[in-house]
Amino acid sequence: MCAQSAEHKMETETEGDERQGEQRKRRKLSKVWDHYKLKREQNTVQCVYCKTELAYHNSTTSMLQHLSRKHPLYASSLPSGSNSKSQSGTLDSFVQRAPSCSTAQAADFTDRILNMIVTDMRPLSMVEDEGFQKMIFAFNPNYALPSRTYFMKIMEKKYEDIKGKLKNMLKETDSIALTIDIWTSVATEAYLGVTCHFLGEDWGMESHSLTTMPLEERHTATNIAEWIEDVIAKFNISPEKIKAVVHDNGANVVAAAKILAEKNGWASVRCAGHTLNLVVQGALKKNQAISKCVAAARCLVEHFKKSELACTKLKDKQQQMGTPSHMLVQDVSTRWNSTFHMLSRLLEQRWPVTAALSDPAVTPRGKHYLDLKPEQWDVIQELNQALEPFEGATVFLSGQEYVTLSALPQLVQSLKKSIQTPAFETAPVKSYHTDVTEQITARWQGLDVFQPESNHILLAAALDPRFRKLKFLSPDEVFKVQSTVQTLALAAKKEAKQKNASEIGSPITTQDKPLTSAKSLLEKILGSSDSSTSDEEDEEQQLSQNVQKEVLMYFGEHPLSKKENPLSWWKVNAARYPTLSKLAQSFLCIPATSTPSERLFSAAGNIASKRRASLSSEHVDMLTFLHCNHRLL
Repeated sequence: MCAQSAEHKMETETEGDERQGEQRKRRKLSKVWDHYKLKREQNTVQCVYCKTELAYHNSTTSMLQHLSRKHPLYASSLPSGSNSKSQSGTLDSFVQRAPSCSTAQAADFTDRILNMIVTDMRPLSMVEDEGFQKMIFAFNPNYALPSRTYFMKIMEKKYEDIKGKLKNMLKETDSIALTIDIWTSVATEAYLGVTCHFLGEDWGMESHSLTTMPLEERHTATNIAEWIEDVIAKFNISPEKIKAVVHDNGANVVAAAKILAEKNGWASVRCAGHTLNLVVQGALKKNQAISKCVAAARCLVEHFKKSELACTKLKDKQQQMGTPSHMLVQDVSTRWNSTFHMLSRLLEQRWPVTAALSDPAVTPRGKHYLDLKPEQWDVIQELNQALEPFEGATVFLSGQEYVTLSALPQLVQSLKKSIQTPAFETAPVKSYHTDVTEQITARWQGLDVFQPESNHILLAAALDPRFRKLKFLSPDEVFKVQSTVQTLALAAKKEAKQKNASEIGSPITTQDKPLTSAKSLLEKILGSSDSSTSDEEDEEQQLSQNVQKEVLMYFGEHPLSKKENPLSWWKVNAARYPTLSKLAQSFLCIPATSTPSERLFSAAGNIASKRRASLSSEHVDMLTFLHCNHRLL
């Protein structure tokens, strides 16, 4: 009886093994197993894409449903009969076999997709879009596109990597300038933008984003100053390395810069672009005739922007008259140069615009006032001529890949001359000429641009080989600037000497004692106190003479051509002027405007768009940082 039961048990086990073998065989034949991993002990399967675990009871139905619901792209690639051997083994599957995708290749694909999202400012949710998934599947069906959550994780890791690279770069430099600005997103969240600027080892201008920091408290001067200090601490920047903070003319920001100047000795530099905007806007608004003319031009442009019929007729007239097919430009009240662009485009399109407005179908009888009068066109033409130098100055000063601050004094003088040169005929533009001259004088004299002592703008100009003669100053003022440069150079020379001595110095050993005793005996005989004091004085005098010689030789050279790059000149001549070259690195890295920090918000505005209004402020900061520092990717 026992023998029979044992024999029956063996037959049952054999049948069970055969049944499990058949199940494993069927499982291998089903293509759905290409997308899952079996966990035998837990009786579950795990999706290879989203890592979701499903209960497994010898059926692939729930697995197919999960693929169809969460990963339709991969579900569509399955044959209609998922367990059909004949369908899975068709000739096409062997002939048109997709290329394999190794782990290294998959990691490279994922990294390139993330770089594309960051560089082109695409939303991370794009990886879940059906069209994007189909495109990736067409490139390589064996590449498992990770989820949005996974891309968010590797984006955070990429942020830490690039942040580490930037920290190392900032560690190697001695002089850094900051630009700051505050901005509000479409989600009504306030951000502080901070960028850093410095000269690299090869005298190339380096500009990088530090943060687009979310602001949750009131924008008081004290808070802004603390936030800026938090940013430099985040990147391990020593406060002694910060030479200047460039900012706009907002009262709270100006007060914050003053706090930082008193606490850390950072120079406060007001944005030249913002000041130019105030100068031109003030002069335009002060003259009523010009204000009315600009308002009429604005009304005319709005008419063409709102009327489809008028816009179509304008295109027809442009083709008939051979005028460029350009759209009219609408100005923005806060940007004077947008007014310049609006007037320039109107002048270009004057005759097509006039012809389109003369059509009764476009302009009803009651709206003929839209067309500008001949005298208004004359004012616009002269005003456009008067504003053109300011447009060129604004564009030049907004650059961040070349030296700008040192050119500001010469640029101000050139603007004054450019206004006085043309003989304007219309009374409104003549009045504007007087008003804008007064505005320039008031704005920049109030900012001490032409005050020689301890002014970063003038010192930057003196250390720029193009403007070292300082022709825009009187002889007495030139002497004061050169004396200030010599004083700063001597202080820098002493500091460098002390630093080298502290690095080279070593503790006294027992071998040094006999020499020290002999030296002390000699000092007793010759008079130690007087001789040591004399030696120190001689050494200091020699140091002062060397610095003075270097300064005199530098200012004695002919100025560099305005077309030349001053940084290239310093790269070649740094060995001839070792002390002044260090000073030049401190002053020439300072931008003339806070435009770099404003550009952060152009990127942040695209990132924190309506489609991504739910994106956290921390991730906005990370994505903006990666986009603006994409050269380090």
